Amino acid sequence: MRAMHRLSAKAVVALAPGKYADGGGLWLVKRKGGGAQWVQRITIYGRRREMGLGAYPAVSLAEARRKAEDARAKVRDNLDPIRERQRARQTAVRNLHLLKDVALDAFESRKAELRGDGIAGRWFSPLELHVLPKLGSIPVADIDQKDIRGCLAPIWHDKAETARKAMNRLGIVFKHAAALGLDVDMQAPMKARELLGKQRHETTHIPALTWQEVPDFYQSLDEGSITHLALRLLILTGVRSRPLRFLHEGQIDGNVWTIPGEAIKGRKGATEDFRVPLSTEALAVIQSARRHARDGYLFPSVRKGVISDATMSRLMERRGLEARPHGFRTTLRVWLAEVTDAPHEVAEACLGHKTDSGVVRAYRRTDFLDQRRALLARWGAHCDGSTGAQHRSGG
Repeated sequence: MRAMHRLSAKAVVALAPGKYADGGGLWLVKRKGGGAQWVQRITIYGRRREMGLGAYPAVSLAEARRKAEDARAKVRDNLDPIRERQRARQTAVRNLHLLKDVALDAFESRKAELRGDGIAGRWFSPLELHVLPKLGSIPVADIDQKDIRGCLAPIWHDKAETARKAMNRLGIVFKHAAALGLDVDMQAPMKARELLGKQRHETTHIPALTWQEVPDFYQSLDEGSITHLALRLLILTGVRSRPLRFLHEGQIDGNVWTIPGEAIKGRKGATEDFRVPLSTEALAVIQSARRHARDGYLFPSVRKGVISDATMSRLMERRGLEARPHGFRTTLRVWLAEVTDAPHEVAEACLGHKTDSGVVRAYRRTDFLDQRRALLARWGAHCDGSTGAQHRSGG
């Protein structure tokens, strides 16, 4: 039988690069560039294999010998220690059991679906702020509807939208836990919703200027700054803030701005682009914005990237207005209804809303670009004061 324990802790420190046997198949491999690795050689099912036991000195000689003996014991029992270790790791993954662990794992698996890979934290924040402080350290299999009700009851009515998102995220986390093989009550979030009852909170609409107030506000944006120009184009086109802020020179072709599908309302994987007809006034704003452009983006921030979602809102706040940038979409829609005879589907198309089923749209195959162009031209004339647009006429 080969000699065992040939190495000593003191001698190992001074060994030069090379391979050194301790006995029983345990070897220390020292590399020229520094660092060392413990390796256990085994023969299982007539096949010789090497099994890493860890890096030296993080794994000491004594610990390496214990790991080597454990591997040899498995071989004597006709088990492959390498496969057994892999099974143990897989079991450890399946046994992620605390709610906070499962929630984080669920978040990681869904990052690719989220805007900006979820870096902003909006998907995870309802859980992080309102659920995990109370339930995070409890095994997910032990959580029932009463636990969830107790957790979300304080915000169920007062912060209804946040509570709704937290409940939806919990449902996703419980499904993820079940996929990991954990014994969870998949119906717990739904049961908790029943216990909490219908939410009393009424949705608060984003404040908006009336269409009669728009010309004065629009014409006051006369500094030619990035923020003023961004607000002007937002008003003229009726688009959402995100595609406006990320407007790139490459999206503009003549008098048409094509917003990529995935930029519409932040939907990753969306396939339908949205064409925005640009009026003469809108084209003039874009031309002015080009002198501020950086890396092709027309509305860059001071340091890097593009202006933030709050930049335009703060300008309106400083002017003492309750209205917010997103409210201009409502303003435009009301103007279309009260001042023009635009058909409902055309008016809705101005805002990028879909009024028909996918089947109907597939046969219709139009986005009413020409009709929308005429309407937005009139809207632009109203905004810049070149016409009062007070009399109702055909859209």
